[in-house]
Amino acid sequence: MAHFSQEDETLLQAMLRQLFQSVKEKITGAPSLECAEEILLRLEETDENFHNYEFVKYLRQRICNTLGAMIEEEMEKCISDQNQVEESGYDTVVQHVTKRTQESKEFEEDEIRSQERQKKIQKEKSSSYCTDNCSDSDSSFNQSYKFCQGKLQLILEQLDPGQPKEVRYEALQTLSSAPPSDVLNCENWTTLCEKLTVSLSDPDPVFSVRLLNEYQKEAPSFWIRHTEKYMEEIVESTLSLLSVKHNQSHHVSQKILDPIYFFALVDTKAVWFKKWMHAYYSRTAVLRLLEKKYKSLITTAVQQCVQYFELCETMKAEEALEHSKHCRNNQRTFYYLGQELQYIYFIHSVCLLGRLLIYTQGRKLFPIKLKDRKDSVSLADLLVLFIQLIYYSPSCPKMTSVVHSENYSPGSMVTEVLQILCDQKECAIECLCNNTVIETLLQPIHNLMNGSEAAPNCSETALIHIADILARIALVEEGLILLLYGENINSSEEESPTGAHVIAWFSKKLLDEDISIFSGSEMLPVVKGAFISVCRQIYSTCEGLQVLIPYNLHESIAKAWKKTSLLSERIPTPVESSDSVSSASQESQNIVAWEENLLDDLLNFAATPKGLLLLQRTGAINECVTFMFSQYAKKLQISRHKKFGYGVLFTQIASTAAGAIALQNSGFINALITELWSNLEYGRDDVRVTHPRSTPVDPIDRSCQQSFLALVNLLSYPVVYELVGNQDLPNKAEYSLREVPTCVIDIIDRLIILNSEAKIRSLFNYEQSHIFGLRLLNVVCCDLDTLLLLEAQYQVSEMLLNAQEENILETSERHRGFIIDGLSVERNHVLVRMNLIGGPLERILPPRILEKGENPYPWPMFSSYPLPNCYLSEVTRNDDTKEDNDLGRLLLCFKMSDKQTEWIENCRRQFCKMMKVKPDIISGGALVELLEKFVLHLTESPSECYFPSVEYTATDANVRNESLSSVQQLGIKMTVRYGKFLNLFKDGAENDLTLVLKHCERLLKQQQDSIKSSLLCLQGSYAGHDWFVSSLFMIMLGDKEKTIQFLQQFSRLLTSAFLWLPRLHISRYLPVDTVASGIHPIYFCSSHYIEMLLKAEVPLVFSAFHMSGFAPSQICLQWITQCFWNYLDWIEICHYIATCVFLGPDYQVYICIAIFKHLQQDILQHTQTQDLQVFLKEEALHGFRVSNYFEYMEILEQNYRPMLLRDMRNIRVQST
Repeated sequence: MAHFSQEDETLLQAMLRQLFQSVKEKITGAPSLECAEEILLRLEETDENFHNYEFVKYLRQRICNTLGAMIEEEMEKCISDQNQVEESGYDTVVQHVTKRTQESKEFEEDEIRSQERQKKIQKEKSSSYCTDNCSDSDSSFNQSYKFCQGKLQLILEQLDPGQPKEVRYEALQTLSSAPPSDVLNCENWTTLCEKLTVSLSDPDPVFSVRLLNEYQKEAPSFWIRHTEKYMEEIVESTLSLLSVKHNQSHHVSQKILDPIYFFALVDTKAVWFKKWMHAYYSRTAVLRLLEKKYKSLITTAVQQCVQYFELCETMKAEEALEHSKHCRNNQRTFYYLGQELQYIYFIHSVCLLGRLLIYTQGRKLFPIKLKDRKDSVSLADLLVLFIQLIYYSPSCPKMTSVVHSENYSPGSMVTEVLQILCDQKECAIECLCNNTVIETLLQPIHNLMNGSEAAPNCSETALIHIADILARIALVEEGLILLLYGENINSSEEESPTGAHVIAWFSKKLLDEDISIFSGSEMLPVVKGAFISVCRQIYSTCEGLQVLIPYNLHESIAKAWKKTSLLSERIPTPVESSDSVSSASQESQNIVAWEENLLDDLLNFAATPKGLLLLQRTGAINECVTFMFSQYAKKLQISRHKKFGYGVLFTQIASTAAGAIALQNSGFINALITELWSNLEYGRDDVRVTHPRSTPVDPIDRSCQQSFLALVNLLSYPVVYELVGNQDLPNKAEYSLREVPTCVIDIIDRLIILNSEAKIRSLFNYEQSHIFGLRLLNVVCCDLDTLLLLEAQYQVSEMLLNAQEENILETSERHRGFIIDGLSVERNHVLVRMNLIGGPLERILPPRILEKGENPYPWPMFSSYPLPNCYLSEVTRNDDTKEDNDLGRLLLCFKMSDKQTEWIENCRRQFCKMMKVKPDIISGGALVELLEKFVLHLTESPSECYFPSVEYTATDANVRNESLSSVQQLGIKMTVRYGKFLNLFKDGAENDLTLVLKHCERLLKQQQDSIKSSLLCLQGSYAGHDWFVSSLFMIMLGDKEKTIQFLQQFSRLLTSAFLWLPRLHISRYLPVDTVASGIHPIYFCSSHYIEMLLKAEVPLVFSAFHMSGFAPSQICLQWITQCFWNYLDWIEICHYIATCVFLGPDYQVYICIAIFKHLQQDILQHTQTQDLQVFLKEEALHGFRVSNYFEYMEILEQNYRPMLLRDMRNIRVQST
């Protein structure tokens, strides 16, 4: 059977594929590989079509051809003896014939050929790759198809007790290589079982225990094939054996050893128990038996840990093992002293208990009652004991020669156990997230800060272990909250500083070298790094940063980094053949590693909006982004605690102007664009030669999807303005086919604005690449400032209209029709989106897909403006609100102003009532009157005025000759189109709005300071369009005088800082370093708290953002900057502005949280489809009404207002 022709092999492969395809569902449904193997072995019993499979037919035919004659001959011989058949039955006849067949010359020759072939295959495999330890390595699929009975007979003879130990050991090794199913089903199993039992009863106890232990570790891989009773017998027998105890003191007797000591010797880390507890099948039985019959095993393990700790308390670490040292000599064979055996048993107990605590039922075994102790040992007591053992870490006792290289110190072993507990969220919450455990972890830090010793022998290593555990606890949400606020959130910080404060305080002292402990130690940088890592885990969250801000860790880390950076530059180059080469090289490596670690710590401040502001204040943002890019280029994770890569950090950095420059200078943007171009235009040359790429079905090919999302994350307006502002397109006369874009301008030039034949000819995949560019344009133009900038600089819409004109086919003299293809459909969508302003009910965007039927695209295309009327929604236009009794009462309350505080609160209550009951009446002229009167009354109250009054006397004539930026001018035209669509404006609105904007610039310039900066956004006036003023002008129904008067009064209120973005552009009221950063309070304050509240209030949405690699702050910055234009209908925009004016700037945060709550299901869905950022930027907020979430926002106000308003008022503070 081992001889196969090429045709036979091909035929055999096809038949095997057919067989596996037929049983695919059965195999894939198996819980493990062993179960799948068992299904195949029993296929004949379970599959009624078994004998119809081509492979089975083929196999039967091959057997008949090769062995058929011999089998028939043997059967005739057996059947001729009628007595044998009657006595033994049919099964015996089959066994006899099988045995004779296997012993035949033909079978043995075939077996030899098969084995030689297997060896050849294995040799070829081993030469190409290393065999791993995956679960199927012991599968019978990898073995010979039958274990020869002659071999079993030889093994039986070799297992005889009279044989030398080496012979018996070799026989066991050979037997272990056989498939278990073959051994268990052989006819000599009974005899073999007896021989194995004798072998296990070997007078050498270690030999017997090791065999037993090996069996215990292997048993879980196959006992699912057997009955549950079989498994339970093994479990109970083992637990029964390990529970055997002799009456003796806690020191080991020299004459009698309990079985558990032998197990600890051969399996110090209790691997057998780990494997038994892994599968639910066996874990259930183990835990049930431990609870009902063998709890003493757990009790003795706990007792062992307690005794070892008591020993450490009463003796110094060196003394505890001193008498074991002199026993070490040059003898090759060594023995264990009682003290060493006791320690090995202690390590085994720690590992066993650690594995037990992972599972709920295992934790329920506590508390444990110990002998000679009054109180029981609770779960918390055990964990406190474990942590205290970290402090009492003696030198590692020498183990067996096999494992001497492993670290068996108490600190390392306990830390390993606690790390595993931290990684299981439910377990971490129940075991470690409590005040007792945290206080125990922090105790040595308290002692160090108080000037006393941390604990006997508490070394740098112990502190590193503590920091690692604290960092893992902080990774769990409940653990982070515990570290930040303690178990009692309302407790006074002065009375009992929480864990986060203690850790930050200690870390700052370490960084500032304001603590003498461990000074000069080589391990000190590692200790510093470990505790900064804990802080990093805390300050990389919004709520954690709020707590740690007073410690100015960003300054301490930056100072340490600058110092280390100078050291790394001063290290001399090692001289060849010098004795100091290795030491100098090691010193250099350590300094570089410490420098990178500090940069990583600084970089993680960018995980939150306010943290990014602090990072920019350090002046190290360029180096941090360069470090991030170097890690990205090496495909390295930024931190072991970061699950979703660089997405959020990248998006946060890409939301600011300084971040844009840092990304550009680091090479990050260049790398992203080069990778995009490679996927979009070239692809991998070596792959395309042999496997040409298929024509993409999706508008954006999957190979380019990640690059597309990265560009969407990157191209926020601050980035676009810094990298594109005031720059012309290359528009070359000729482009080389191998000319790769390297910057954002190149992407616009090569993929979006294809206004020449040279650009089109330079693309290998013109249609696919241009569609990519149009899709990107569609997303970035959802930011209206970006749209205006591209339109002002490059006349994008004109280019698209020209392209549509060129796509017209003249079928006759009077009939011209557009050619409908992928590009014309994309252009049509983009043109409508760019020209038409409105919320979800105010405009209609054409789809970008074709429909089935005779008319695949019923939407009219156009090559010039105005738009066809079908894209304008027939919404209810500005119908001025009729007088309403409730509205009358609301207006009446403004006249009763005896006490300022009372009438303000009364007005706010009435406003909330109206928004809940009749929100639609708060619009039109009524809204104008409400806003005017309310803001007037607020400015008359000194306590409500945040900014000082500024005298402004300029007239229209004074400002008429001043110029506005081209972006502002285009924004005016867009505003007028929108206002006329809503019937809000009359003739002359464009001139009036122009004057209003000029007055605003004059008014704000009086409150600005000049600043020297390389950032383009800080050079001159506000970079974008003033969307708040445009919105207010529309609310005021185009009344220029009312708008200017209102803005003068409104500019004194705190709310103006967060609704009116140009209000604080290079403002003298902001700290100098804040102005220099180019980051607006909308980002580092409002967006920061939006992320913080989102995590607390809508955690699924917050997680979705992180999984998508996108930051909520970026989309919120876009929404707020353009006053929700194109995202909400006009009435909702009015309600957004009115709500923030009446109820306070913190309602800006609450409204954004309400929006995310409203979008939760959509966000989760688009997280799965991996287009969340595209969805949020392109789609309007369908179905969202501010009034529907008023009650929810009032709850948010009750919970968060004091904190939010305090921080909003602190934007004028110099440095936190």
